[in-house]
Amino acid sequence: MAVHAHPDDESSKGAATMAKYVSEGVDVLVATCTGGERGSVLNPKLQGDKYIEEHIHEVRAKEMDEAREILGVKQAWLGFVDSGLPEGDPLPPLPEGCFGLQDVDEAAGALVKLIREFKPQVITTYDENGGYPHPDHIMTHKITMVAFEAAGDPNRYPEAGEPWTPLKLYYNQGFNKARTLALHEAIEARGMESPYGEWLKRWDEFARPERNISTHVPCSEFFEIRDKALLAHATQIDPDGGWFRVPMDLQREIWPTEDYELAKTRVDVSLPETDLFAGVREA
Repeated sequence: MAVHAHPDDESSKGAATMAKYVSEGVDVLVATCTGGERGSVLNPKLQGDKYIEEHIHEVRAKEMDEAREILGVKQAWLGFVDSGLPEGDPLPPLPEGCFGLQDVDEAAGALVKLIREFKPQVITTYDENGGYPHPDHIMTHKITMVAFEAAGDPNRYPEAGEPWTPLKLYYNQGFNKARTLALHEAIEARGMESPYGEWLKRWDEFARPERNISTHVPCSEFFEIRDKALLAHATQIDPDGGWFRVPMDLQREIWPTEDYELAKTRVDVSLPETDLFAGVREA
């Protein structure tokens, strides 16, 4: 089970990994916390489209359906309302009723119910920083941590179904500095302009701490599926943007994995890993 904040997050974080496991016969479910109702239209070709602006929730749900089909996964909505990304100094308050303002324990109940229904062995989500400080990403982390501990406890959320104990919890860490720097240097070595230069400058500016990357999943043969799923979220992705400027052969050569941080495990593991199910298949 991959727990994400908005439609499109599943396609930009761990999509090739999911497609790989689907190809191996693994049942994969994306849990999407919000509908992305307050997301901006980031594709310049679609900006100003009145229908999209007035029906953004429906448009993003349709995009999610297309991405789901491309990846071959199942998908469920938790039903929370997008908080939007507050901007300004000082930051404005979050909108009333949004996901970022929910009581964590109460909101986690919806995820506990889904875990007990789907019965995942492995769950992926974001770290405590949300991957980036969007209130919905941070709240996604919070409810996932509660749900991972509570799902197997018959005394917690008794109304949410029969207990189920997931075995491993991972944080998505695909946007780590080592990968970004390796791709940046390889692109420049080919005499091309790197889309990662500004990222790396901002990385140092904000002094983002390095994470403990424990797990590198080889999945390069599924990078095209990842990109196709991401492009299905047409309102959120500029097809001519930097995301798609890195040649596929270079990506496969320089960094053929998607990367994770093992946050919790109930099975014995030996790090580093190359499989999210390491220790689970043997258990």
